[in-house]
Amino acid sequence: MEPNSTEGGAEEALLKNHPPNPPHKAHKHELEEAQEELAEHQPLEQEDLNFEKWKRKPLPKRTLHQKIDDLKTYLWNAETNEFMGRSGKSWSLILCFYAALYMFLAAMFGGCMCCLMWSISPYHPTYNDRVMPPDGHEIAFNASDRKSWKKYTKSMEEYLRPYNDNAQERKNIHCQQERYFMQDDLDESAERKACQFKRSWLGDCSGLQDPHYGYSQGKPCILLRMNRILGYLPGHGKPINVTCGVKKGPPEALGELQFFPKSLFDLKYYPYYGKLRHVNYSSPVVAVRFAGVQYDTHIQVQCKLNGKGIINDSPTDRYLGSMTFSLDVGA
Repeated sequence: MEPNSTEGGAEEALLKNHPPNPPHKAHKHELEEAQEELAEHQPLEQEDLNFEKWKRKPLPKRTLHQKIDDLKTYLWNAETNEFMGRSGKSWSLILCFYAALYMFLAAMFGGCMCCLMWSISPYHPTYNDRVMPPDGHEIAFNASDRKSWKKYTKSMEEYLRPYNDNAQERKNIHCQQERYFMQDDLDESAERKACQFKRSWLGDCSGLQDPHYGYSQGKPCILLRMNRILGYLPGHGKPINVTCGVKKGPPEALGELQFFPKSLFDLKYYPYYGKLRHVNYSSPVVAVRFAGVQYDTHIQVQCKLNGKGIINDSPTDRYLGSMTFSLDVGA
């Protein structure tokens, strides 16, 4: 009995140490791995390469009635109480944000403008500039053709209208001094007085005796004036002289020149105090009459300012202290 019991106990211990392996499970796992590897290396079917079936199908066309319903729903959704896709609270927040933003921008802009206006004076500009005369200005006409010179006489008539004697006597004072008309002792904002410059002083170029200003006779008149510069005192105490001559062309073609009232800019019209204080200021002019210009001769005329402190021969600025125009008078 004892030997049998001993053998039986040894067999049970051997079975416990070496449990049997399930062969079906291991074989199944290996089979699945082999199938996956085979599927990876297998070429795609023709059906899989047809990309048309993967495209998004077009939406069916919507009728006009459906579109109108969608628009109405977008404008006002009664279910969610939304206007244009937003609730009342959302619209309120947006409006408050943009109102605050634009109020801030307006306040910043207003502050900048206040600082700017506070820092500059309306009577003393920080920077001065001068108006450039037109380039290539030409005076060409036939004395016998009224249409060819009508535009010149009309322009002179319009320019000289404020210089009428009655207007000058009413607005400005008669000055006799031959020196600068200084008015710096007045208050900064006080209106300055201006000296008279009457149209009748221009003689044959005034348009009073000859309303055609000599153009119908082939003896045209032109008007010259200096640019207005605030506080400028030209000539260093001496009047500025005006001369005209031929720049290109035969010198003898220019003929006799007549200046009205004279070939000078008197000092009594300076300095200029600006349009806010010199309300009735009339710039002095010098009228030049070409009394002996030759017919059918094209010449280029240059008129210059001459005086102390005047530069009229600058190589870099041909308009400084001078102006040039072409003159061509026909019979």
